[in-house]
Amino acid sequence: MLDVTQSTTAEIVARCEAIFTDLDFGAARAWKADKPGGKVIGFMPFYVPREIVHAGGALPLGIMGGGDQLEVIHGDAYYQSYICRIPRSTIELGVSGRLDFVDGMLFPSICDVIRNLSGMWKLMFPDVPARYVDLPQNFDDEIGGAFWASDMAEMRHWVEEIVGRKISDDDLRASIALYNENRRLIRSLYALRSAEPWKVASWEVYLVERAGLVLPVEEHNTLVAAYIAAAQKQQRPLKDNSRVVVSGAFCEQPPLNLVKSIELAGCWIVDDDFMLVNRWEKSDVSTEGDPLAALARAFLHDSLSTSAKYEPDASKKGAGLIESVRKNHAEGVIFAMPSFCDPALLERPMLQNALKAAGIPYIAFKYAENSGQMQPIREQAGTFADSIKLWSGE
Repeated sequence: MLDVTQSTTAEIVARCEAIFTDLDFGAARAWKADKPGGKVIGFMPFYVPREIVHAGGALPLGIMGGGDQLEVIHGDAYYQSYICRIPRSTIELGVSGRLDFVDGMLFPSICDVIRNLSGMWKLMFPDVPARYVDLPQNFDDEIGGAFWASDMAEMRHWVEEIVGRKISDDDLRASIALYNENRRLIRSLYALRSAEPWKVASWEVYLVERAGLVLPVEEHNTLVAAYIAAAQKQQRPLKDNSRVVVSGAFCEQPPLNLVKSIELAGCWIVDDDFMLVNRWEKSDVSTEGDPLAALARAFLHDSLSTSAKYEPDASKKGAGLIESVRKNHAEGVIFAMPSFCDPALLERPMLQNALKAAGIPYIAFKYAENSGQMQPIREQAGTFADSIKLWSGE
């Protein structure tokens, strides 16, 4: 196995890309084979409290669809054509046996499509326990907080039944501490990219971050730390690219070539909303007191703003995006959203209005996880980058 602590960025990224392209989830299968009685619990994108799964000794496995590598045949028979592709490719992964080692599935409340996917999964794979994660829509501690802590208590019991043992509060606190470290490392990686984007290509950041959806958190912590250390030492050419924030890709993930195309078009991606589960909480979750209450408070009061999360104050729509632009010294925003993604596409006009009022330029396009032709996107992004440089007044 690669010793990441002594590896170059190229070697670390190569390993992460191998994990990314492996639709049979070989790394997760190897983990399970090495752990007699070990369980793997899959989850869909966006957010789930992975700490509960980890505290039970199981491996949380992010299921992000089939990307542009998977031909969807059976999955198209279960869903209409006018919804996003991720449910169809997830069903394809299941029907084709690529998820036959998974012992349970969690489906967070992103949208109606994922809600329906949870029901479809129960019908198609009745022997694999599945649970819909109904995230809170009220942000009052006494209402939404109490509801979410109660729902996580039920999830804790659900995981206990799968793993065959009790999960103590100390188990949960230990897992929270590990994921706190992971979130700190991801924040450090993003901060490095924002400060010196020529040293840290966004497609590399994407692969390093995504590996954390397959690897155990302990291993991913070592990998991210090693990549940061290696990236800080390397020298890459400084280019006169435009600094942009990418928004809208919180669920169905963009093809890797889309991320590369934006950068090749002359843009530094200095922030994004890819795979929010890795950095949902903006700071450490408390390891004191009731761990479920701590997770609930973090979700309600210390989490990122995104289209699929209820915002109690509509007047603040776009404030999180503007804050990211200011914090990362971005010059514009690229809205990259999956086709038929209702949460992202319905919110985009409100976000655009907020950017317009703040004088921040933006551009928008749609994609599907299996998008193949990137030249139009590269041309759009390149034109946007040029316009920023020509008309920004700098």
